[in-house]
Amino acid sequence: QVHVVESGGGLVQAGGSLRLSCAASGSTFSIKDMGWYRQAPGKEREVVAGISSGGTTIYLDSVKGRFTISRDNAKNTVYLQMNSLKPEDTAVYYCNAASSIYRLALRPLLPWGQGTQVTVSS
Repeated sequence: QVHVVESGGGLVQAGGSLRLSCAASGSTFSIKDMGWYRQAPGKEREVVAGISSGGTTIYLDSVKGRFTISRDNAKNTVYLQMNSLKPEDTAVYYCNAASSIYRLALRPLLPWGQGTQVTVSS
């Protein structure tokens, strides 16, 4: 089974940037649609961005134009470049897979990793 490990979080001032990485084990990574999620304290986990095996991307409206999701199938890794960060982006960020980027919210396939904390100060 594929497992994921997220990294790259940290503390950054508003307007700053971070690049998150999600390293996945397993030989089937390249055929899976992948997504980044986040969960802020007291809130439900939400899908932030998704990327299909063919490179189609989707984004949460509030991050469009600021975040970019990408993948490197040779490295079994998916990235989330986050620019112009805002305090409301503060959350634990997770990655997961789905049969389709449009099913990331309803049916994530993998065990959840530990996530990576992103804190944006004002």
